[in-house]
Amino acid sequence: MQPIFIVGSGLAGYTLLREIRKRDAAMPVTLVTADDGTFYSKPNLSNALAAGRDAAALAGAPAEKMAADLKATLLTRTTVTAIDPATHRIRTAGAEYGYGRLVLALGADPFPHRLEGDAADTVLTVNDLAGYARFREAIAGKRHAVVLGGGLIGCEFANDLAAAGMDVTVVHLGDWPLERLLPVEAGQRLAGHLSALGVRWHFGRTAKRVDTAGNGLRVTLDDGSAIDADVVLSAIGLAPRTQLAQAAGIPVGRGIRTDRFLQTGAADVYAMGDCAEVDGQVLPYVQPLMVQARALAATLAGTPTEAVYPPMPVMVKTPAHPVAVLPPATGVGGGWKVDATAEGVNALHLDADGRLQGFALTGAETGKRNTLVKGIGAKP
Repeated sequence: MQPIFIVGSGLAGYTLLREIRKRDAAMPVTLVTADDGTFYSKPNLSNALAAGRDAAALAGAPAEKMAADLKATLLTRTTVTAIDPATHRIRTAGAEYGYGRLVLALGADPFPHRLEGDAADTVLTVNDLAGYARFREAIAGKRHAVVLGGGLIGCEFANDLAAAGMDVTVVHLGDWPLERLLPVEAGQRLAGHLSALGVRWHFGRTAKRVDTAGNGLRVTLDDGSAIDADVVLSAIGLAPRTQLAQAAGIPVGRGIRTDRFLQTGAADVYAMGDCAEVDGQVLPYVQPLMVQARALAATLAGTPTEAVYPPMPVMVKTPAHPVAVLPPATGVGGGWKVDATAEGVNALHLDADGRLQGFALTGAETGKRNTLVKGIGAKP
């Protein structure tokens, strides 16, 4: 019996392995990872600085313990270079392996920043534990950080850096933070609370260059203005890792395309987590990943199971002003009904018939999220 191969040791890969073991203690599973296989929770990377947690503090069990606890074979520091779906084999730099079923839990890469300037290569990204270690080293003893991007990750890092005592400037193309998720009133409220923490904003702008300037850096924006900084962090978004699948002839779109069973266009090849486009949706959040892991583990254990998502609010880790948002489904009409108080913003997305299809809550209003989840599809 050929083993199941899981490619990727992030939260997706390890969560799937745990779910498999809940159903079958003996099924042979091999997990292949390009890094050292240490378990950690990627969502913690953007709020660890103010808590004084370095990379070592974020690291969980090492690969050896994970392998023993989960009764799996781990191939660390090993990159899968090719998949042959016809023969059910994968290749690495030094070997070739046969699989019974293959799961791609590859994650996503930061969008390339395309900056010019003699210091463009010093721009940081934080996408894994090693990247966080480099980030901590780069900001040690530094004062001013420029964050490129005011989306979810950019706002979380801006809050964390400012709470840790750094001067922070955010450069964001949108007119308010998280504009793809939040109505303007909620986005402006978040911006205001982060401003009170010391964060400065440049809305409607993009960075063009990063150059050396004395002992630091100078970030030049598209309007010609410049910001002096010590470090620059790019948080402009993530791109699902699709190259391996695409090279194998497996259909990809924004992510590796799958149906609701997480099955790709190749027999016995599945995808999940940040790399996957499941039934037309890329959902790079923890809750969808957990749903996918449970469903796929059941499928691999012999009970075909679709990934069916309940309403899943996204929690934005901005302690200066917390945010909970449940975006309406794509194509839902209607609009936002906003009630703003001193404690927070309560925005309900109602369809043309007045039924609740989503919400955006900030501050103290986030405490209402569980009640609102129960009311999705009904008239409030």
